[in-house]
Amino acid sequence: MAQKDAQQNAERVNTVAEIAVNDTGVDEMTAQGARSRGAKSLYPLMRLAPFLKRYPSMLALSLFALLIAALATLALPFAIRQVVDLGFVSAGGDGHIDRYFQYLLAIVFVLAVGSALRFYCVYWLAERLIADLKSDVFSKLMSLSAGFYDRAHSGEMMSRLAADTTLINTAIRASVSQALRNFLVMTGGLIMMIVSSPALSLMVILAIPVIVLPLMFYGRIVRRLSKDAQDVLAGLNQYGSEALSNVRLVQAFGAEKHMKQRFEAGNEEAVDASLLRTRARAMLTAVAIFLVMASIVLILWYGAHDVANGSMSPGALVQFMLYAVFAGGSMGSLTEVWGEVAQAAGAAERLSDYLDAEPEVKELQDPALLSRPVNGEITFKNVSFSYPTRPDETVLEGVSFHIKPGERVAIVGASGAGKSTLYQLLLRFYDPAQGRILIDGVGIETLTLADLRACFALVPQEPNLFDASIEENIAFADGGADKADVISAAKAAQADEFISQFSKGYETIVGEGGQGLSGGQRQRIALARAILRDAPILLLDEATSALDTGSEDKVQQALLKIMEGRTSLIIAHRLSTVRDADRILVFDKGRFVEEGRHNELVEKGGLYAALQRTQLLNDDASVEPVA
Repeated sequence: MAQKDAQQNAERVNTVAEIAVNDTGVDEMTAQGARSRGAKSLYPLMRLAPFLKRYPSMLALSLFALLIAALATLALPFAIRQVVDLGFVSAGGDGHIDRYFQYLLAIVFVLAVGSALRFYCVYWLAERLIADLKSDVFSKLMSLSAGFYDRAHSGEMMSRLAADTTLINTAIRASVSQALRNFLVMTGGLIMMIVSSPALSLMVILAIPVIVLPLMFYGRIVRRLSKDAQDVLAGLNQYGSEALSNVRLVQAFGAEKHMKQRFEAGNEEAVDASLLRTRARAMLTAVAIFLVMASIVLILWYGAHDVANGSMSPGALVQFMLYAVFAGGSMGSLTEVWGEVAQAAGAAERLSDYLDAEPEVKELQDPALLSRPVNGEITFKNVSFSYPTRPDETVLEGVSFHIKPGERVAIVGASGAGKSTLYQLLLRFYDPAQGRILIDGVGIETLTLADLRACFALVPQEPNLFDASIEENIAFADGGADKADVISAAKAAQADEFISQFSKGYETIVGEGGQGLSGGQRQRIALARAILRDAPILLLDEATSALDTGSEDKVQQALLKIMEGRTSLIIAHRLSTVRDADRILVFDKGRFVEEGRHNELVEKGGLYAALQRTQLLNDDASVEPVA
């Protein structure tokens, strides 16, 4: 058992070649990740300490098992020396030999138990830490403002949440634990080497720079090649992801062959880069093996002469070589896991970016409260706004208007006039650059986001559905709703008829983004969700744009019922919706330019009248169009 362990440690010495090969540049999505080479780059791992402190008992047990395993490993060479010198060389009889082998077997047993306990405890801690980390990061992402998502990419966020946590998990349960054990073994081994033979220890110390310096020099080349290979692979993965996410567009334009050729070319480039890196790694491994093993042979040769002239016992030489193998193997293993630990540090830093991120839309420590029930009065006072990603482009400028409780107001204007931005500001996805927005006379910036958004039910132009059942998608608006409530809302949205035709009814899975439904069906599901929300203010953004004329008539009747007693803001191009509005607000290039009822605005002959003359906004071309 001891000889096998020593052999494994000797083999690990050869892996010093991995000093620069562990792809420390992999998944470098941020500039911080590129700094994972120096000792300082491991500091982000300290951010994980609070997660470990949640489980002090298991952490203490892990450290105890780690210490026991390291001490048992260091005891092996000393026990083997006793076996050689007192069991083999000295006369002592079979009983003498048996006793020392019993000691050796006891040490091996302690090593096995300690290693098994360390393995279980560390894996348990790693799984719990990653689960907690994922929950905390996801919770923080859910709290960040819309401006953050304007700049971030969902693919990158999921990569960090999945790939980075996997890196950390692997590093904690294997690399970090192994690194701590190897550090203890290396330190203890070096001390025992000096105790066993100062002269041979001096030779080892002199051999270290001869081995390490050439490997460090060549290792930098390998590291650069590794980073280049990862960059090429990252580009290929990004291209493949975009192609798959837009596969319908690719097929619609018959571009499958072109996309395939580009992917194959990128794939070949990735293979070439990987093979170049592999050749460099192979050469580095050969150099490492020769330098390390040649040094061991020379030290053995010198020690053999000491044994021959009687200045060292055979057991002492065996003990020294085992400690040298353990120390060297541990040092080699430390360099082997360094890359993985550095990657984990980079991953921890990237996730820390999310944990440290603060919402741009902030809540007050002492928020105001709306009186109940909420009336739904809305006031904009001199509101101006630009999106964070386009700060030089004014989307709304000096907008002021007042909407009375229960009023139905249509908002019209050309594309880019700022209509949907009004909803974004009302829901406080962003804060205006200047001016104020009030609900029932209370500034929305003084309310908690939960209280504010509870005032609204939204039906977006592009319904957002989850890859879940129809019932779950409707019930998303109210976590406490039962199936009867869901069915009632679906009937009010004229959705129950087509849902009942599905073999699984309300249990039908709609697919990612609702791909299993038609556009009109998705919109009616979104309407049902808004009806179930039962909020005092209804926000409709082209809520009937995907419906045919027959379905639209039914949904319009449903909308008229649910708008009763509610303040309703309607972005719409359909004439029927606009004509029924109590008032129409007309926007042009971010400015509020006209208001009135349909007939009043047509007679005025302003922008509204021009829009209705130039745009066909009704499915029936015979109906007079209106913006």
